[in-house]
Amino acid sequence: DCPGTSSARAGSAAACQGCPNQSLCAAGAAGPDPAELAELRERLRSVKHTVLVLSGKGGVGKSTFSALLARGLAADEAKQVALLDIDICGPSIPKMMGLEGEQVHQSGSGWSPVYVEENLGVMSVGFLLSSPDDAVIWRGPKKNGLIKQFLRDVDWGEVDYLIIDTPPGTSDEHLSIVQYLSATHVDGAVIITTPQEVSLQDVRKEINFCHKVRLPVIGVVENMSGFVCPKCKNESQIFPPTTGGAEKMCQNLNVPLLGKVPLDPQIGKSCDKGQSFLSEVPESPATLSYKNVIQRIQEYCDQHQFQEEKII
Repeated sequence: DCPGTSSARAGSAAACQGCPNQSLCAAGAAGPDPAELAELRERLRSVKHTVLVLSGKGGVGKSTFSALLARGLAADEAKQVALLDIDICGPSIPKMMGLEGEQVHQSGSGWSPVYVEENLGVMSVGFLLSSPDDAVIWRGPKKNGLIKQFLRDVDWGEVDYLIIDTPPGTSDEHLSIVQYLSATHVDGAVIITTPQEVSLQDVRKEINFCHKVRLPVIGVVENMSGFVCPKCKNESQIFPPTTGGAEKMCQNLNVPLLGKVPLDPQIGKSCDKGQSFLSEVPESPATLSYKNVIQRIQEYCDQHQFQEEKII
């Protein structure tokens, strides 16, 4: 088994052989120095809840979910929400949030997020590119440096929810964000999948990754879970759950299934236009599913906070 990224045997244990992150751990990059962690802790002390959105595979709707989770939480004007996009090579959040072409501004207290609403701020590498078509061709250390800069140098202010949209997989960016956030409070991860086995295979790896780095799993969301025809109301399985889908997998792995979100063509259209699907199509079955999932995540975060306060 993985000895853990903070172990003295990280990168050198027998279990590390063949791991794609072996060289990173062996080089000692797995553990940020205490001064860095103290700096990050100070910067993020005003963030109440931090939720990572993960997926084992690309194209399952992870960034779409991150964007809608942030919008759904920000629907409560009393809550301050931040959305951080650390998908360095594929930053789609600016377009989904209607912020394409915006740039980051520097202030005396650091980088200022780009705001969708007064209570919803966004930060992404997409704001640092001269064109949305520019390719980000970076090796791991440079990606990790930018992730640290996003956490350390962005003036988030008082935030109720920090949502972090990650790239697919379990690689440098994931190790870095978990290690940097070890300095502060993290509620856990929401993992996005689609029903077919080819997606579930990678989600099992993602759940395994969370266990190894001690990142709590809030639950799994099954995206693109069936399609209800708006005319005839018949339901079709576009991605057949040949092995029982996310529900069966969650039962086997003892992790919560937060909900199933059906396909709706308007989701893609809304994202392309930078609009909120939740407010554009409020009566859609997908909207109701999203709102139920968002409510469950809020309840988890509130319960998590209550338990910590009780321990203190």
